[in-house]
Amino acid sequence: MPAFTRVLARATFAALVLVASPLTLAQTPAAPPPVSAFFGNAPFGDARLSPSGRHLAVRASAPGKRDFLTVIDLDTNSAKVVAHYNDADVRNFYWINDRRLVFDTHDKGVGPGDQRFMPGMYAVDFDGGRFVELASRNFVNSSTGTRITRRLLPPSSQMAGNTPWVDSDETYALAPVGDTRNELSHVDLLQVNTVSGQYKTVPRPGATRGWLLDHKGEPRLAITYKDLTTTLQYLDPATGKWRELTSFPTFKETAATIEPVAFGPTGTLFVTARGKAGTTAMHTFDVNTGKLDPQPLLSAPGYDIDGELVINRDKVLGMQFRTDAVSNEWFDAGMKAIQQDVDKLLPTTVNLMSVPARGDSPLLVVTAYSDVVAPVFFLYNSKTKSLNKVGEARPGIDPTQMGRQQFLRYKARDGLDIPALLTLPPGAKRTSLPLVVMVHGGPWVRGKSWGWAADSQFLATRGYAVLEPEFRGSLGFGSNHERAGYKQWGLAMQNDIADGVRWAVDKGLVDPKRVCIAGASYGGYSTLMGLVNDPDMFRCGISFVGVTDIGLLFDNGAHFSSDTSRDVKQHSLPERIGDPVKDADQFKATSPLQQAARITQPLLLAYGGVDRRVPINHGTALRNAVMRTNKQVEWIEYPEEGHGWALEKNRIDFWGRVEKFLDKNIGSGAVR
Repeated sequence: MPAFTRVLARATFAALVLVASPLTLAQTPAAPPPVSAFFGNAPFGDARLSPSGRHLAVRASAPGKRDFLTVIDLDTNSAKVVAHYNDADVRNFYWINDRRLVFDTHDKGVGPGDQRFMPGMYAVDFDGGRFVELASRNFVNSSTGTRITRRLLPPSSQMAGNTPWVDSDETYALAPVGDTRNELSHVDLLQVNTVSGQYKTVPRPGATRGWLLDHKGEPRLAITYKDLTTTLQYLDPATGKWRELTSFPTFKETAATIEPVAFGPTGTLFVTARGKAGTTAMHTFDVNTGKLDPQPLLSAPGYDIDGELVINRDKVLGMQFRTDAVSNEWFDAGMKAIQQDVDKLLPTTVNLMSVPARGDSPLLVVTAYSDVVAPVFFLYNSKTKSLNKVGEARPGIDPTQMGRQQFLRYKARDGLDIPALLTLPPGAKRTSLPLVVMVHGGPWVRGKSWGWAADSQFLATRGYAVLEPEFRGSLGFGSNHERAGYKQWGLAMQNDIADGVRWAVDKGLVDPKRVCIAGASYGGYSTLMGLVNDPDMFRCGISFVGVTDIGLLFDNGAHFSSDTSRDVKQHSLPERIGDPVKDADQFKATSPLQQAARITQPLLLAYGGVDRRVPINHGTALRNAVMRTNKQVEWIEYPEEGHGWALEKNRIDFWGRVEKFLDKNIGSGAVR
């Protein structure tokens, strides 16, 4: 067994005992918060109510300590740490009944390249009793005990996170299984008794890639993959057999494509589907007829529905989803009234609410946030209308020092509307500001929504305006916006970025001589192509874990592995990016590596040594090519990091370097 010491603490952690505390704004200190206030490890992670609302489980930490799991008895207002380790941090957790929790771990002090253990999986009672190891942290499974042998879950097992619809000591885990090519073959669903540790594998109807439990907490839907087709299989409770509900192409969206979301307490299946307007909406799906109800339950013009249902054991209460920001939409009149009461108590923030499984509990967890307020967690009692603060994600952040943010849209040169976020420095006069354009990764993802974010606020507190475009190809704004980005890497997608700068300059917000472009992954690629395409616009560039050559996405070279599957490379990337053979000329023209001699501006490059998404050869090849003609290149390599910075020390180091780089090139230290 590896060294892995669990410590049960009997002392109450005072910072977690609930106290009445309104959300107030302090006086503005002279200096902005340090880098660590933005990019250090957060001291407070999450809070979840037990099904009855009697107990509140919280993941938190103290200075110099590992993340631990504590449970607050809300009747006595006392707390007890139930899981705490000296060589690991508690990560995900959830209640499986009113007495018992399941959780896993990770090591925040070790980068991906130095990881030696799996997350493991554990169960414990609210009082710290009946602790059971369910899945080993060893990569090779082992038995526990000296005389009694018990099979542990496969080390790759992950918590399924199922809602505690019934009071049972059992839960479910997901276990990915690889094939001979070291790619995903299928995902097993394991039914686990969290007291005995015994488990059994749920029979699957094919190469399952996902599972959905019903309103009774039983497996009801399996998502299978075969011959480039995704099929939804339904386990019929009347026959006990699997039957096909519907199927659709995996890598090509059609009218039949749906995304299962959840089963409601009455057995109704909720899904998202794309309508005639080109955006997705929430619908119900009849499992008996295999038909989608054409009338949406919830839609948002101009946005794809993106979120999850809020459900208790009795009914579907509403949904948490995002448009320009993340918010709750309530179907239940009682929840609408509670939302109004909470909003009166916290009038300056968006107030998200989560509910316990039992509908008779008056307690809710409120997560309050805004553009200047990092998430703050409260406990609200709907009977007494009392609000108590539980914890803060970023206690070192003073809202009065943050910059205000707005969601906006500007026109690209071909007339397409480009959504974007604009964050201005605190107290800015909105004229002739230095600008950092932050390009999101993916690119087929939704970027940020309105709200506090460490990177944009860090830059704003240093005096920079920050523009974050949702360029064509980004998800969340309908199929037309997404498909407009197909095969447009370095072309129209790149023009959208430049057009955002021109919009800001035309508005008088930005000094055209002080603009820098930055981003990670695809955003790093866009940074490099921005320097290539618009050298007079961008004075500098910051590319971290950035793609430097499109061809390398298809073939990283013999010495580098990739976490992108062969099917994605063969059937998705050619449609979205282009074909390496047919579009070879376009790939060359839009390759930063091939166009390296055209990059003449100061450039900061940063890569992780064990990145399997964008291996480090992307960075070293570009660095060497650019430096043949441009010596203004700063190179950062974090050998233990993957696709991003997992370690606190590296995040603080990186953003400290960014601050100096920007100051030198477009900030107060720049030569005018």
